[in-house]
Amino acid sequence: MTHNIILDVDTGIDDAMAIMFAARHPQVAIKAISCVAGNTSVDRVGENTLRVLDLIHAPDIPVAIGARRPLIEEARSASEVHGESGLGSVSLPPSRRKLDDRGAIELLRSTLMSSDQPISIVALAPQTNIALLLRTYPEVVDHIERIVFMGGAVGIGNATAAAEFNVWHDPEAAHIVLNAGVPLTMYGLDVFFQVRASDKQIEDLQQSGDPVAHALGELLGFEAVDEATGQPWSNPIIGDAGAVCALVAPELFTFETHPTQVELAPGIGRGQTLVDRRAVQVDHDREPWPDVQITVGCRPEDVLELFLGTVLHRP
Repeated sequence: MTHNIILDVDTGIDDAMAIMFAARHPQVAIKAISCVAGNTSVDRVGENTLRVLDLIHAPDIPVAIGARRPLIEEARSASEVHGESGLGSVSLPPSRRKLDDRGAIELLRSTLMSSDQPISIVALAPQTNIALLLRTYPEVVDHIERIVFMGGAVGIGNATAAAEFNVWHDPEAAHIVLNAGVPLTMYGLDVFFQVRASDKQIEDLQQSGDPVAHALGELLGFEAVDEATGQPWSNPIIGDAGAVCALVAPELFTFETHPTQVELAPGIGRGQTLVDRRAVQVDHDREPWPDVQITVGCRPEDVLELFLGTVLHRP
């Protein structure tokens, strides 16, 4: 089975790994990539994306720049996690590939409307581009097979105590996507941190003479500096790439379906994904919430093996 997908990215460290995995998986066909502000500025996201495609010798894939900021609030980067460039300590040469002049929203619309095969959107960033697409061209809904988004959490957040970064960055966009009537899979923080490479695996990758393996080792081994304490810290997870793994190998994951909504009100809960796991869901004066397939567990070692084997072309 071939999965035809559109990637929507804010290419930082784990988006780069997701692109590498998707481009090298034999059952994935990337039809387009749209870029949005998130981990870093949208211009840098576009350049990072092109450079990663060069690194893995990917075929020509249209890549376009989209929203430079959330629908309402200002853009807020995550350079404290992904480094100033967005790619940690990895240095890749400038790309000769060109960005698509149509821009992200037009590229998304054209790709979906012209396809004779179902296409899933894998959204690994704040969902501003997807929300703008759905509001500008609502007819595309019938041409989207599923939206798999990295975002949200059943439990705790990371941008705040309650909210995950991608949803917190643009809650209004996430709310639009969540309520668009498209089949949805949420790959949130409940599994995001589970798939981790060991120190030995990272060291072996970093010492490899293969440029892809070496870059992967640098991405996984990047040490950020805690702004509050000045202490280095590492986070050797595949992150966003796990959402693509869940699409192509759902047997490695556990899913539950629950009514889900996004908190938009100002305050400490803004951007939280509210997941209703009650056996009896009765509320007065409440519209029904959309049912969302939520990734709640995985087999971490098997997912890591799938990821590394695909990116490194291991049999």
